[in-house]
Amino acid sequence: MKNLITKLCVSVVCFISVTVNATDLKVGDMAPNFKLQATTGDYYQLSDYKDKQAIVLAWYPMANTRGCTIECKSLVEQGHLIREFNVSYFMASVDPLDDNRDFAKKTNADFPMLSDPSKEAAKAYDVLNTFRVASRVTFYIDKSGRIVKIDDDVNPATAAQDIANHLKALGIENRD
Repeated sequence: MKNLITKLCVSVVCFISVTVNATDLKVGDMAPNFKLQATTGDYYQLSDYKDKQAIVLAWYPMANTRGCTIECKSLVEQGHLIREFNVSYFMASVDPLDDNRDFAKKTNADFPMLSDPSKEAAKAYDVLNTFRVASRVTFYIDKSGRIVKIDDDVNPATAAQDIANHLKALGIENRD
């Protein structure tokens, strides 16, 4: 019974997290710097990419839930579309690192999945919702560190194709 209640609560959280306008950040703002640990054990910091590469930062509510699994699998199965561009892309959540490691293993994630258990980066990006998980919002950040697009209407099933389409529309250069 406890497991059923937990699953129901998680489903409600995920549903609400996609229906809430998540951020007060605007296109044109400088993206908040972050330094987060990935499922590989490496740390990733936005400032390391300045003047080198654009960034796609896809926040998601909770590891091992239906919508998040669908989104992650889209990025795994169609990630080649994103890798055509000079961009690094990440999925990020406020889940503990071990939860994200389990999630990455189950979905065969071939890109960094970042953990923000302190919720500091989620607060800086203003994606932390009422349920204290991240809303599903994808940020597109150019080489200068400026936000060029905020997508708060993410379709998990087509996430990779949508990211590639947005990168093309934004004029992000192709990978050499």
